[in-house]
Amino acid sequence: MFDLDNAFYRPLWIRLLLVACALGWGLFEFITGAPFFGVIFCAIGLYAGWRFFVTFNPSGGNG
Repeated sequence: MFDLDNAFYRPLWIRLLLVACALGWGLFEFITGAPFFGVIFCAIGLYAGWRFFVTFNPSGGNG
């Protein structure tokens, strides 16, 4: 679906920003009473965190 090993994601601040935005939006959805979308955005944030900080390999990307 997305190439999360792309060299574009090499800078740490980009990876932190993307994970924080997804998790923050998930929290916002929970607070405003939309738990379905809260679960979806939190899952995206957790998956991105796993890919960006545990299995990240920028040399395997297209960039």
